[in-house]
Amino acid sequence: MSSLLRSTRTMAVGTLASRGTGFLRTFVLAAVLGVQSVGAAFNVANTAPNVVYELLLGGVLSSVVVPLLVRAAKSDPDGGEAYAQRLLSLAVLVLGAASVLLVLFAPLIVRIYLGGDTAPATRDLAIVFARFFLPQVLFYGAGAVMGAYLNTHGRFGPPMWAPVLNNLVVIVTGAVFLLLPGPAELTAGTITGLQSTVLGVGVTLGIVAQTAALVPALRATGFRFRPRLDLRGAGLGKAARLARWVFLYVVANQLGNIVMVNLANRAGEAAPGRGYASYVYAFVLWQLPHAVIAVSVITALLPQMSRSAADGNTGELRASLAQGLRLVLAVLVPAALAYAVLGRAISTLIFSYGRVSPQEAHFIGVLLGVFALGLVPFSVYQLQLRAFYAMQDTRTPTLVNLAVNVTLVLVDLGLYAVLPDRWKVVGLAAGQAASFVVGLLVVSRVLGRRIGGLDGASVLRTGVRCLVAGLPPALLAVGVAVLVQALLGDGRLAALVTLAVGGALLLAGYLLLARRLRVAEVEQALRPVLARLRR
Repeated sequence: MSSLLRSTRTMAVGTLASRGTGFLRTFVLAAVLGVQSVGAAFNVANTAPNVVYELLLGGVLSSVVVPLLVRAAKSDPDGGEAYAQRLLSLAVLVLGAASVLLVLFAPLIVRIYLGGDTAPATRDLAIVFARFFLPQVLFYGAGAVMGAYLNTHGRFGPPMWAPVLNNLVVIVTGAVFLLLPGPAELTAGTITGLQSTVLGVGVTLGIVAQTAALVPALRATGFRFRPRLDLRGAGLGKAARLARWVFLYVVANQLGNIVMVNLANRAGEAAPGRGYASYVYAFVLWQLPHAVIAVSVITALLPQMSRSAADGNTGELRASLAQGLRLVLAVLVPAALAYAVLGRAISTLIFSYGRVSPQEAHFIGVLLGVFALGLVPFSVYQLQLRAFYAMQDTRTPTLVNLAVNVTLVLVDLGLYAVLPDRWKVVGLAAGQAASFVVGLLVVSRVLGRRIGGLDGASVLRTGVRCLVAGLPPALLAVGVAVLVQALLGDGRLAALVTLAVGGALLLAGYLLLARRLRVAEVEQALRPVLARLRR
């Protein structure tokens, strides 16, 4: 557990820096673009390269490559360097060719996500942005291979810190955008060509900088860049076989995502300011605890679980997974409670600037509170999926994911049909949360059978103790929010006071009760902090 905590803390610091600057990036983009037509066009176009990258190689690189690199490092005389060179060469070839085709087919890609009911000006602007953003898939792929290689060699920090550079480039881009001459009222129909070009080029340069930032760390491991086209007989056939199921996994995710994005954009057309852009901004906030803690735990555990699986040591794999699950619960349970009770204050303080009105910021907070219901299920579900990937089983996660996406689509369509226009996007957030709960239930049952149990008693005991420790201070935070709103109203000052007082009560109360209830993971995480305070 101590090594896991050290690795997690190292990555969490880097991730916190990247997500902290990411918050500033999101704040700048929201203030500059707003949550209506320009914000909707930008976010749809900015989603496109991520979607296409996941369809082509992203899911494979994030789930299959690390276990394969671990095995290559154990069995190949060169420690797996040639294998990594071939993977990097393959990623560059496939994604480089794809980038050219994607720019040509940008109108079709945008139409898939916006549908036929979107205003022409919004659709045309999304196409312009997409042509700037779609070449990013090449750099996403190269960065993923380099990051995976660094992780297998114990270098977890650089991939976590690299996004900071990306965020800084985009923040500067937003500042430059504000200095450009333009219309008093920014809409998809009035934005100038210079403004859209600056945004498009700046955001793409951020991804290029993020990838380039990994090069020094990679060279420090002794890795040398060398194009390798001798792919036949190089052991990549196994990666291709594993990738087939991962591809189906990603396809299922993106089909569900297409339904959600189309519904969110239709909702935004019917109720301006309550569409896809608001959904995206709430989702970015919601992802922060998962990215800082759960992703750090997953990244640290996957090489470890892959080695255990390669050695045939199921007991060690099960023990590593249980450690990770308990640590995730100890941190994410209070985070979910904080989002549920303080989400409105958080979003008001972050987003109610520039072209985002206080009412639009409040609505983002409502979405954040609904997303909070799925935070713990999503993170636990994702961590358990990595156990299958460590065992080089990509079929089971794909089948489980089908159930997740069927739930997402059914709940989204059902709630969209019955809710009024102004609350339809809230139903889409509820659909996401419901799908994560279903995924957690299904994968827990299947994985428990596969590895002889999940140490469920200790994991469940930790989860219950964390919830018991978090509920009383969360209720106190609700009382603070109600009192402050009655005294100071709904503005940024009220939000600041609510977060300062309510957040402090929630955090201090949770830590105190968790220690009294003997949540070991909280004790272990606090030990180095308390030692420094005593000194």
